[in-house]
Amino acid sequence: MPVKIMSDCVTAYAPASIGNVGVGFDMLGIAVSGAGDRVQARKIAGNSITISEVIGLDGKRHPHLSSNPDENTASIAAQALWNSHGEGGGVELRVIKGLPLQSGMGSSAASAVAATVAVNALLSKPLSSQELLPFALEGEKYASGGVHADNVAPSLFGGLVLCPDILLPNVYCLSAPLGISIVLVNPDLQVNTAMARKVLPQKISMELWLKQQGLMSGFIHACNTGDINLLGRTLQDVIVEPYRKNAIPCFDEVVSAAMQGGALGCTLSGSGPSMFALCLEKDSENIANAMHQAFMQSKISSNFWVSAMNSPGAYIEG
Repeated sequence: MPVKIMSDCVTAYAPASIGNVGVGFDMLGIAVSGAGDRVQARKIAGNSITISEVIGLDGKRHPHLSSNPDENTASIAAQALWNSHGEGGGVELRVIKGLPLQSGMGSSAASAVAATVAVNALLSKPLSSQELLPFALEGEKYASGGVHADNVAPSLFGGLVLCPDILLPNVYCLSAPLGISIVLVNPDLQVNTAMARKVLPQKISMELWLKQQGLMSGFIHACNTGDINLLGRTLQDVIVEPYRKNAIPCFDEVVSAAMQGGALGCTLSGSGPSMFALCLEKDSENIANAMHQAFMQSKISSNFWVSAMNSPGAYIEG
């Protein structure tokens, strides 16, 4: 992660991310290039973190996100870092949202990561990305109600990341097969992550748990070895998807469109409503258009992005 040391004003960018990656609930995440949040940070008098403004997708003041530093993931993450490593004075943040809220694209995580990276660049001795992770997680904790790194970690480190709660603060960057693209489609719907957790069962059978663990193990092995056939066979979610897919009116139709277009697999991005497919690079545009059209047939507009599986994480701009 490139860092400008001891600058008085910096801008950090943090990309979108796909939590769970279908097969690894709360344990896998992957960064997506082409969409993300920016946070500008500058030193000011005083001794606290403030937010000057939060800018929305339309370039105007965001209608829903608060500039109260106690109510924004960016400032909460930044304050945690500043409390621990700040060198006097205060910091003013300007949050520029590039990601829609409640989209399944890691919006709250991207703000937390971008703020942490920006404030880190103001320090005379910046921390490593690994050292920044706990501070970024403080921001995400405010948004989701728990410490889950499957959006924060890929947004911070880039690529595919293994990050089960039990191993935190350690996370593990995994190999990603070459020539495989991510197609991420965001429909004009919203799904609240906290509410999406409430629809999940509190207990599952050992048989179902073993099946999902086998799929995740096979998926990781496929990524490490570049086994494309195995990648497609294992990109399945037999535990979470059946309960969450009903929030998307045309879920089955979008999956069908992606698979008919040659996708290796297709499922929810995080808790939804965004959906993603993995596919050969040569098929990515056709699959993106097919998924987009499937939403359109249900009179739901959407945007899409195509990304490599090994896209970079957060960085300082300029």
